[in-house]
Amino acid sequence: MSAISIVDNEYITVQYWSDKKIISHVVHQPIADEPLKAALNAGTEALKKYGAHKWLSDDRKNGPLSPEMLEWGFTDWDVRTIKAGWKYWANVVPEDLAAAGTLAPVMDTLFEMGLRMMVFTDVEKATQWLDSLEG
Repeated sequence: MSAISIVDNEYITVQYWSDKKIISHVVHQPIADEPLKAALNAGTEALKKYGAHKWLSDDRKNGPLSPEMLEWGFTDWDVRTIKAGWKYWANVVPEDLAAAGTLAPVMDTLFEMGLRMMVFTDVEKATQWLDSLEG
């Protein structure tokens, strides 16, 4: 895969995979709200710039999101990023989070906004799912 670096620091790496037309991010350690917002906003700009519709999130090493971060996601970032062309999200989470089902309300809300999302515990399976989708 040919990756274009968008953000790369001790907390998070955001890349655009030109051969797959996927924006991806990998969280390396728990990240505070402001650096995460900056990285996600940079990813949104890259999604627009390159005409991508898919996003792969590897959040296995992140901690819980603050209520303020969740609110910002729902009311600001999700809306802007969907408007920019985001259609498919593969979210790789820790196994205990996937089992807990805490993402179900998030998935329902995003589905109503037009986004298709799947939760995975394996990056390869998440990538395969995104590869199977048009766009």
